[in-house]
Amino acid sequence: MRPKATARPGGRSARVQQSVHDAVRQLLEEVGRDGLTVPLIATRAGVTPSTVYRRWGDLQELLSDVAVEHLRPEGPPTDHGSLRADLEAYAEQFLEEMASDSGRAYIRDALLGDAEGPNAGQCSAYAAHQIETILGRAAERGERTPDLEQVMDRVVAPIMYRILFRPDLLSADYSRALVSGALQDATA
Repeated sequence: MRPKATARPGGRSARVQQSVHDAVRQLLEEVGRDGLTVPLIATRAGVTPSTVYRRWGDLQELLSDVAVEHLRPEGPPTDHGSLRADLEAYAEQFLEEMASDSGRAYIRDALLGDAEGPNAGQCSAYAAHQIETILGRAAERGERTPDLEQVMDRVVAPIMYRILFRPDLLSADYSRALVSGALQDATA
């Protein structure tokens, strides 16, 4: 597998990446995943198919790249005034977004086109950064907090497991129970 080129913050490379990502998202809506081809995407993006192949390698790697970009949080988690409220809101929102049909499709794409693992690591880093923000705010308020890995292991990981393997057992009550368990462990 060839290493994926990294885009500069501006310039032609960034414009190409943006136009190709936009084309993928538009075409997913119009023709669905089964109708996507590199030539179709390239035509919509205004680039040659060789540009897409050179940058992403194949369609699955491109879909993985688009998925990781889509899964990036739009901003920091909302501050609800307490660690419990912040974690519960985060867990419920995470569950709702990732368990949706489009969320599960993006998760699959992020993992399928990622034989080396950096996209999965990036998705994990997004979640970890959100949890670090919540824990940092709680610590500033003087609240006792669990460590990051405890929350990742006790809240994020079980939600992801259920999203991938047991989606019929997902609920807001489940996410709140995970948060309660993580907080109980932190104070024990």
